[in-house]
Amino acid sequence: MRPNYGGNVIHDLVDKVLSIPPIWVYIVVGLLVFAEDAIFVGFVIPGETAAVLGGVDASRGHVNIVLIAAVVVVAAVVGDSVGYEIGRIFGPRVLSIKLLDKHRSRLDDARDLLARRGGWAVFLGRFIAFFRAVMPALAGLSKMPYRRFLFFNMLGGVCWGIGFVMLGYIAGNSYEAVSKEAGRVTALAVAGIVVIGLIVWRVRSHLRQRSEQEK
Repeated sequence: MRPNYGGNVIHDLVDKVLSIPPIWVYIVVGLLVFAEDAIFVGFVIPGETAAVLGGVDASRGHVNIVLIAAVVVVAAVVGDSVGYEIGRIFGPRVLSIKLLDKHRSRLDDARDLLARRGGWAVFLGRFIAFFRAVMPALAGLSKMPYRRFLFFNMLGGVCWGIGFVMLGYIAGNSYEAVSKEAGRVTALAVAGIVVIGLIVWRVRSHLRQRSEQEK
């Protein structure tokens, strides 16, 4: 039977995380999630990997589940806000960095989504790795009002952060299986969000029509 090298690596990683003081787990997970959106580290290490690993660590009783979820959510929201400011301050120069050269078509897709969906693009972008890394800067570049950005940023950060931490927590030792399913879970989450968004839009349109008829 072929050795499960991937599984051994994952379990070794979890064991190493368990061997360090809990405070460092909070710090490292928070920094990885923060850096993903603030300085494009997401191209190298997706933030959901850190969030899931934090949940796995919590399932072992090494860190507190509520606290690690709070760290992930706060880091996600603050990281997005920094990314927004980078886009707002540095403008088009952000798009000229070499890191984005291989992703121009996907970058165009992100800009198109932002142009069509506005704040909802910020929310939906949180669940797609590439969009999650660039959407905050694009929102700042497009001069989206910060209050509007912050609302959708917080909404996405809470749903994404708690969701992936709980995914790791529930899976416990099965981190490898979770990491393989993360893409599918993300796709299902986005699909569900789109459906909910359409329902909300439909209800609001209906209410608006009724209000206009009653005038």
